[in-house]
Amino acid sequence: MSRSIKKGPYIDERVIKKIEGKKPEEVGVVNTWSRACTIVPEMIGYKFNVHNGKGFTEVLATEEMVGHKLGEFAPTRKFLRHGGKIQKGIDASR
Repeated sequence: MSRSIKKGPYIDERVIKKIEGKKPEEVGVVNTWSRACTIVPEMIGYKFNVHNGKGFTEVLATEEMVGHKLGEFAPTRKFLRHGGKIQKGIDASR
């Protein structure tokens, strides 16, 4: 379920405070653990290091990302491969 329109989007104050009144070149990369923070137009052009539970994933905020959450662009799971006989055959043919 989405957040109510009356409340508005959730934006972490710490993230906004780090980029407020500064240019993307001055700030560099902003580290954040706030995956639930919504990307707003003021964040376009900034680079964020979003924590995925183990490390940080670099995310560059673009116009297409406005309205989405920072965590959507930092996957928490790493797909290795499907196992079984078919996969062994594919690996052997390479």
